[in-house]
Amino acid sequence: MKLALAISAAVITLSTTAAARPAPLVSIPTQDAFFDKIKAHCGKAYEGKVSVDNAGPSSFSEAKLVMHVRRCTERELQVPFHVGEDASRTWIITKTGSGLSLKHDHRHEDGTDDASTMYGGHTLDAGYANVQSFPADQYSKELFVAQGIPQSIGNTWQMYIYPEKFTYRLVREGREFRVDFDLTKPIAAPAAPWGYSD
Repeated sequence: MKLALAISAAVITLSTTAAARPAPLVSIPTQDAFFDKIKAHCGKAYEGKVSVDNAGPSSFSEAKLVMHVRRCTERELQVPFHVGEDASRTWIITKTGSGLSLKHDHRHEDGTDDASTMYGGHTLDAGYANVQSFPADQYSKELFVAQGIPQSIGNTWQMYIYPEKFTYRLVREGREFRVDFDLTKPIAAPAAPWGYSD
Protein backbone atom coordinates (compact mmCIF):
# COMPACT_ATOMS: atom_id res chain seq x y z
CA MET A 1 0.00 0.00 0.00
CA LYS A 2 2.81 2.39 0.96
CA LEU A 3 4.63 1.57 -2.28
CA ALA A 4 1.48 2.29 -4.31
CA LEU A 5 1.03 5.66 -2.55
CA ALA A 6 4.69 6.54 -3.14
CA ILE A 7 4.43 5.70 -6.85
CA SER A 8 1.19 7.68 -7.13
CA ALA A 9 2.80 10.70 -5.43
CA ALA A 10 5.83 10.46 -7.75
CA VAL A 11 3.60 10.35 -10.84
CA ILE A 12 1.63 13.40 -9.63
CA THR A 13 4.88 15.29 -8.94
CA LEU A 14 6.24 14.47 -12.40
CA SER A 15 2.95 15.46 -14.04
CA THR A 16 2.88 18.76 -12.17
CA THR A 17 6.49 19.46 -13.09
CA ALA A 18 5.85 18.72 -16.75
CA ALA A 19 2.71 20.88 -16.76
CA ALA A 20 4.56 23.79 -15.11
CA ARG A 21 6.88 24.29 -18.09
CA PRO A 22 5.24 26.26 -20.90
CA ALA A 23 5.22 24.77 -24.36
CA PRO A 24 8.08 26.04 -26.53
CA LEU A 25 7.40 28.82 -29.01
CA VAL A 26 8.69 27.35 -32.24
CA SER A 27 9.80 29.35 -35.24
CA ILE A 28 11.95 29.09 -38.35
CA PRO A 29 15.26 30.79 -39.22
CA THR A 30 14.02 33.20 -41.91
CA GLN A 31 11.25 34.58 -39.71
CA ASP A 32 13.53 34.75 -36.67
CA ALA A 33 16.07 36.70 -38.72
CA PHE A 34 13.41 39.11 -40.01
CA PHE A 35 12.04 39.67 -36.49
CA ASP A 36 15.54 40.17 -35.06
CA LYS A 37 16.50 42.67 -37.79
CA ILE A 38 13.60 44.90 -36.75
CA LYS A 39 14.20 44.27 -33.04
CA ALA A 40 17.81 45.48 -33.46
CA HIS A 41 16.34 48.98 -33.94
CA CYS A 42 14.40 48.89 -30.67
CA GLY A 43 14.04 52.32 -29.14
CA LYS A 44 14.88 54.14 -32.36
CA ALA A 45 12.66 56.20 -34.65
CA TYR A 46 13.03 56.97 -38.35
CA GLU A 47 11.41 59.30 -40.85
CA GLY A 48 9.91 57.99 -44.06
CA LYS A 49 8.24 59.08 -47.25
CA VAL A 50 5.60 57.69 -49.56
CA SER A 51 7.38 56.15 -52.54
CA VAL A 52 4.32 54.60 -54.24
CA ASP A 53 0.64 55.48 -53.95
CA ASN A 54 -1.33 54.67 -57.07
CA ALA A 55 -4.52 56.06 -55.53
CA GLY A 56 -3.08 59.56 -55.83
CA PRO A 57 -1.94 62.13 -53.28
CA SER A 58 -3.29 61.68 -49.74
CA SER A 59 -2.67 62.98 -46.23
CA PHE A 60 0.26 60.55 -46.10
CA SER A 61 1.98 62.46 -48.91
CA GLU A 62 1.92 65.78 -47.06
CA ALA A 63 2.53 64.68 -43.44
CA LYS A 64 5.73 63.82 -41.61
CA LEU A 65 5.85 60.00 -41.44
CA VAL A 66 7.66 58.39 -38.51
CA MET A 67 8.08 54.77 -37.46
CA HIS A 68 9.24 54.07 -33.90
CA VAL A 69 10.39 50.59 -32.87
CA ARG A 70 9.04 51.28 -29.42
CA ARG A 71 8.57 48.05 -27.47
CA CYS A 72 10.30 44.73 -28.06
CA THR A 73 10.10 41.34 -26.39
CA GLU A 74 11.19 37.91 -27.54
CA ARG A 75 7.68 37.41 -28.92
CA GLU A 76 6.27 40.82 -29.90
CA LEU A 77 7.34 44.08 -31.54
CA GLN A 78 5.25 47.26 -31.21
CA VAL A 79 6.01 49.80 -33.93
CA PRO A 80 3.91 52.99 -33.87
CA PHE A 81 3.47 54.67 -37.27
CA HIS A 82 2.89 58.41 -36.82
CA VAL A 83 1.34 60.42 -39.65
CA GLY A 84 1.90 64.06 -38.75
CA GLU A 85 0.05 64.67 -35.47
CA ASP A 86 -1.98 61.49 -35.95
CA ALA A 87 -0.66 58.89 -33.49
CA SER A 88 -3.50 56.41 -33.99
CA ARG A 89 -1.56 53.57 -35.62
CA THR A 90 0.67 50.86 -34.14
CA TRP A 91 1.96 47.87 -36.07
CA ILE A 92 2.19 44.76 -33.88
CA ILE A 93 4.40 41.94 -35.16
CA THR A 94 4.02 38.73 -33.17
CA LYS A 95 5.64 35.30 -33.27
CA THR A 96 2.73 32.85 -33.18
CA GLY A 97 4.42 29.46 -33.27
CA SER A 98 3.23 28.94 -36.84
CA GLY A 99 4.74 32.06 -38.36
CA LEU A 100 4.45 35.80 -37.86
CA SER A 101 1.34 37.91 -37.42
CA LEU A 102 1.00 41.58 -38.36
CA LYS A 103 -1.83 43.54 -36.76
CA HIS A 104 -2.77 47.21 -37.10
CA ASP A 105 -3.84 48.58 -33.71
CA HIS A 106 -5.88 51.72 -34.42
CA ARG A 107 -6.95 53.97 -31.53
CA HIS A 108 -8.75 57.27 -31.08
CA GLU A 109 -6.98 60.14 -29.37
CA ASP A 110 -8.69 59.25 -26.07
CA GLY A 111 -7.20 55.75 -26.32
CA THR A 112 -10.40 53.92 -27.23
CA ASP A 113 -10.38 51.43 -30.09
CA ASP A 114 -11.21 52.57 -33.58
CA ALA A 115 -13.97 50.60 -35.30
CA SER A 116 -11.29 49.48 -37.74
CA THR A 117 -8.63 47.95 -35.52
CA MET A 118 -6.52 44.81 -35.22
CA TYR A 119 -6.85 43.99 -38.89
CA GLY A 120 -3.86 42.42 -40.58
CA GLY A 121 -2.56 39.07 -41.66
CA HIS A 122 -0.34 36.08 -41.03
CA THR A 123 2.58 34.65 -42.96
CA LEU A 124 1.76 31.63 -45.13
CA ASP A 125 5.29 30.56 -45.96
CA ALA A 126 8.90 30.97 -44.86
CA GLY A 127 9.40 34.33 -46.51
CA TYR A 128 12.91 35.74 -46.39
CA ALA A 129 15.20 37.14 -43.71
CA ASN A 130 14.64 40.61 -45.23
CA VAL A 131 11.02 40.32 -46.44
CA GLN A 132 7.80 38.93 -45.02
CA SER A 133 4.27 39.00 -46.48
CA PHE A 134 1.05 39.04 -44.48
CA PRO A 135 -2.10 38.20 -46.52
CA ALA A 136 -5.33 39.36 -44.87
CA ASP A 137 -6.60 36.94 -42.22
CA GLN A 138 -10.22 35.88 -41.81
CA TYR A 139 -10.97 38.39 -39.03
CA SER A 140 -9.78 41.19 -41.31
CA LYS A 141 -11.79 39.96 -44.30
CA GLU A 142 -14.98 39.87 -42.25
CA LEU A 143 -14.21 43.31 -40.77
CA PHE A 144 -13.67 44.79 -44.24
CA VAL A 145 -16.95 43.36 -45.56
CA ALA A 146 -18.83 44.66 -42.49
CA GLN A 147 -17.32 48.10 -43.08
CA GLY A 148 -18.32 48.18 -46.73
CA ILE A 149 -14.82 47.88 -48.18
CA PRO A 150 -14.85 44.32 -49.56
CA GLN A 151 -12.09 45.18 -52.03
CA SER A 152 -9.71 45.13 -49.04
CA ILE A 153 -10.17 41.38 -48.48
CA GLY A 154 -7.43 40.92 -51.07
CA ASN A 155 -4.95 42.97 -49.04
CA THR A 156 -1.44 41.71 -48.49
CA TRP A 157 0.88 43.73 -46.30
CA GLN A 158 4.60 43.39 -46.79
CA MET A 159 7.54 44.57 -44.73
CA TYR A 160 11.12 44.80 -45.95
CA ILE A 161 14.11 45.36 -43.65
CA TYR A 162 17.57 46.10 -45.06
CA PRO A 163 20.56 47.82 -43.43
CA GLU A 164 19.63 51.24 -44.83
CA LYS A 165 15.87 50.99 -45.39
CA PHE A 166 12.64 49.69 -43.86
CA THR A 167 9.58 49.46 -46.11
CA TYR A 168 5.90 49.08 -45.32
CA ARG A 169 3.85 48.10 -48.36
CA LEU A 170 0.18 47.35 -49.02
CA VAL A 171 -0.82 45.59 -52.25
CA ARG A 172 -4.01 44.18 -53.71
CA GLU A 173 -5.44 44.02 -57.21
CA GLY A 174 -5.29 47.55 -58.61
CA ARG A 175 -3.80 49.08 -55.45
CA GLU A 176 -0.28 49.70 -54.17
CA PHE A 177 0.86 51.86 -51.29
CA ARG A 178 4.46 51.98 -50.06
CA VAL A 179 6.39 53.98 -47.46
CA ASP A 180 10.19 53.78 -47.20
CA PHE A 181 12.01 54.76 -44.00
CA ASP A 182 15.66 55.83 -43.88
CA LEU A 183 17.39 53.67 -41.26
CA THR A 184 20.69 55.55 -41.61
CA LYS A 185 19.33 58.66 -39.83
CA PRO A 186 17.63 58.02 -36.47
CA ILE A 187 15.48 60.90 -35.24
CA ALA A 188 14.09 61.88 -31.84
CA ALA A 189 11.51 59.35 -30.69
CA PRO A 190 7.93 60.67 -30.69
CA ALA A 191 5.55 60.53 -27.74
CA ALA A 192 3.64 57.31 -27.07
CA PRO A 193 0.94 56.52 -29.61
CA TRP A 194 -2.68 57.04 -28.64
CA GLY A 195 -3.87 54.48 -26.10
CA TYR A 196 -0.36 53.65 -24.90
CA SER A 197 1.75 55.23 -22.17
CA ASP A 198 5.46 55.87 -21.70
